[in-house]
Amino acid sequence: MAIGVSTYAYQHRGDPSAPEPVPLLAMLHEIADLGGQVFQVCDHPDLEALTPEGAAELRAAAAERGLVLETGTRGTRPGHLRKHLALARSLGAVTVRSMAFAVVDGVDDRPTHPEVVERLRTVVPEYEAAGVTLGLETYEQLTTAELLAIVEAVDSPHLGIVLDPANCLANLEHPRDVVRRLAHRVVNIHVKDFAFTRREGWAGFTLASCPLGEGQLDYRDLLDVVRPDPARVHQVLEHWLVPQGDPAATRATEADWTARSLRTLASYQ
Repeated sequence: MAIGVSTYAYQHRGDPSAPEPVPLLAMLHEIADLGGQVFQVCDHPDLEALTPEGAAELRAAAAERGLVLETGTRGTRPGHLRKHLALARSLGAVTVRSMAFAVVDGVDDRPTHPEVVERLRTVVPEYEAAGVTLGLETYEQLTTAELLAIVEAVDSPHLGIVLDPANCLANLEHPRDVVRRLAHRVVNIHVKDFAFTRREGWAGFTLASCPLGEGQLDYRDLLDVVRPDPARVHQVLEHWLVPQGDPAATRATEADWTARSLRTLASYQ
């Protein structure tokens, strides 16, 4: 099964406000050098601003390095999803990740569940015609039951779920339960480990990301339950790195986490 890395593993190094932000092309080459096979450009400003020339350059570099490109955005407005379908096609991507609720173009877009279904019924046939699959990511704004109901109401082989069980913890859902409820509709997997730790003084807890294999995500159980189709369901590494105080130390830690986690992910295959 193809494994790779999302731009969410470059939140600090790729931040446009950083002193020397890592551009998408450099991320692509680094992922290839680390042994990754997939690069998911997810919620990244450079994707929204990509020119036809930039898309052609990124697509050619991915082909040269043997990487699969995937894209990601937020929201379900048909016009917005059509824009990202065009971006996916320009990059040769066949998977687009999105979220049901999002801030899009500065507007907090929170449609009702029937509105989400109607929007998707309008645009998903266009994805299907293009051979592109749209995946809605698990997130605490929707319970897994609500997200599954939306996907099953549309009921298209080109609409499914991007599974990230860590995102459901804020909605008080257990990761193993999330995996079991959604396994049959998974089209993409976000691999993000996490750990609960006691705060100093034992007053409460902190939930934060950590390198894969060092936290409480039972990833082997996830693979056993989902049994993803290796030809179409890719595993994409992410993490939320809490700033380390010093920006240089934060960037160095992020690079280390990405490299270590990708090695761990490869060992699970």
